[in-house]
Amino acid sequence: MKIAVIGASGKQGSLLVKEAMSRGHEVTGFVRKGESIANKTIVKDVFDLKYDDIKDYEVIIDALGFWAEEDLPLHGKSLMYLCNILKNKENRLLVVGGAGSLYVNPEHTVKLMDGVDFPEMFKPLASAQGQALEDLRKVDNVKWTFLSPAADFRADGERTGEYKLGGEELTLNSNGESVISYADYAIAMIDEAENANYIGKRFSVVSK
Repeated sequence: MKIAVIGASGKQGSLLVKEAMSRGHEVTGFVRKGESIANKTIVKDVFDLKYDDIKDYEVIIDALGFWAEEDLPLHGKSLMYLCNILKNKENRLLVVGGAGSLYVNPEHTVKLMDGVDFPEMFKPLASAQGQALEDLRKVDNVKWTFLSPAADFRADGERTGEYKLGGEELTLNSNGESVISYADYAIAMIDEAENANYIGKRFSVVSK
């Protein structure tokens, strides 16, 4: 399978590239500058991409990260830009999402980021990612999938090779925790790239 990873030089992006390549997929990394560990690297800003740049990839993974407060709106803008160039196409778009928008009640009226214990410093990021998901839910002409991690998303956590799937609600592991490593998240994302079980849906993942 041909897979494109946009944001391939980031911590999550590089692990997605590594996981996909370990399974024999042909991976191209799209970066704004520098190199990636992918089979091929293309230096191009997301807003300069055209359909011709990504048409040959069965799966495009959006692993872009925007952290500065003034850049947070780019989560939604870049995602909608990708949706616009992929509308009515067969290519699939997989999105690295956040945990703040996961629901914490069965009625789906309260999100994790609404809680008093949610770190104040992460609320703007969670809000931006949550809005990007809401915008994505309105898109019906793109084969998209949005994967939310557990609440404690560990960049340097170990690769256990196992994970537990969840849906729209915050899911806990066997120890009553909501935690997953970037490496195990990458496994779940590439599994979805291969299996296409959640087209047009958001799902979540937590460690076992």
